[in-house]
Amino acid sequence: MKRLLSNILLLASGALAVATLPASAQSGFPACDPDNGGITLPEGFCAMVVADGLGAARHLVVAPNGDLYVAIRNQQDAPGGIIALRDNDGDGRADQQERFGKDGGTSIKLHNNYLYFGRDTAIERYRMRPNSLVPDEPPEVIAILPDQQGHRAKGFAFDGNGGMFVNVGAPSNACQPSGRVPEEAGEDPCALLEHHGGVWTFDESTTGQTQETGTRYATGMRQNFALAWHPTAGGLYLVQHGRDQLNSLWPGRFTDEQNAELPSEEFLKVEEGSNFGWPYCYHDWQQGKRVLSPEYGGDGQMVDRCGQYSPPLIGFPGHWAPNDLHFYTGDQFPTRYRGGAFIVFHGSWNRAPLPQGGYNVVYVPFTGGEPTTSDYEIFADGFAGQSPLMDRNDATYRPAGIAQGPDGSLYIANDKTGRIWRVMYHGD
Repeated sequence: MKRLLSNILLLASGALAVATLPASAQSGFPACDPDNGGITLPEGFCAMVVADGLGAARHLVVAPNGDLYVAIRNQQDAPGGIIALRDNDGDGRADQQERFGKDGGTSIKLHNNYLYFGRDTAIERYRMRPNSLVPDEPPEVIAILPDQQGHRAKGFAFDGNGGMFVNVGAPSNACQPSGRVPEEAGEDPCALLEHHGGVWTFDESTTGQTQETGTRYATGMRQNFALAWHPTAGGLYLVQHGRDQLNSLWPGRFTDEQNAELPSEEFLKVEEGSNFGWPYCYHDWQQGKRVLSPEYGGDGQMVDRCGQYSPPLIGFPGHWAPNDLHFYTGDQFPTRYRGGAFIVFHGSWNRAPLPQGGYNVVYVPFTGGEPTTSDYEIFADGFAGQSPLMDRNDATYRPAGIAQGPDGSLYIANDKTGRIWRVMYHGD
């Protein structure tokens, strides 16, 4: 079992001076909620609820003036779109809310005076005017993307040189021709990979692009809308959702315990031409290697063709469901957090009969463009609301997005209740 680093590492680089007042109060930060809005954080951190009841809140972004823009996913009983939030009285809580957009989605970013929005079938952008909370013009469609029945969420990242990287998930578990059918072999080669299961690049400013006019950058990934460009070292990083149902699709070959913990949710550094082996292979974090999927003759040990595919930077436990990735660039948090990765795990649904897992935000320290360790630490927890959690529907919150404010605070969204937290460091 992978060892979790202790959350209490704040004194590792030397003793901290004890202030008469919390640093957050000295800096004019708003007061945190006594219970941190229902979540737990490392010593020295606290949280307040900025907004609540927004619906299926996915990713979010914070403008330089503190305005928040939250992507709302479509649901059967409630259409999605974008919610803009503003704090007019300076208490840290949003007291103005405006909604726009005709369709929902997952990813959202501010870039070069535009608000980019990742719908399930397109990336679009709104021109943002100074001091305006909402745009006054309809969006431009930058790239039209495949519609599909599964893994529809699209994520994107910018490289700072005019390039936009977009994931297109694979509408499949392991490329079985009939879907999730017990003991059915996978398609070989998997035709889905021509248009799915990878990352494509586009020009960030050209309208009306299609997948055919874009360029396939990397392949062999099942679903990976948690992606980001490292702000200082450069390079594309993402966290992949691994496949499901090893035990129920291949009874007798895998135990309930193996199904719960495997395969890895993979933290990947992606370069042009990368291939990470889905659907033929999966990564086993307990063995520290890629192994052949049972749909292609694997038994949980056999490596075979999988030796040619690069390993992940880190393999997380199975089915935690990575939903967002952010590299911290602020100076509010202690120095050890700068440049490191925060990963939001939405939480599992398919570890039964064992308890569900995930429902947290983890931190991975970095130096330059590489993790300093293969371990990770739980940064924010308590979203599930109970332990053990046996059914995802019983979770209190399901974290879905993370963003950094201009003062270095982190904002976390959840898509079960639409609550938004602001996490601050007070140094006590």
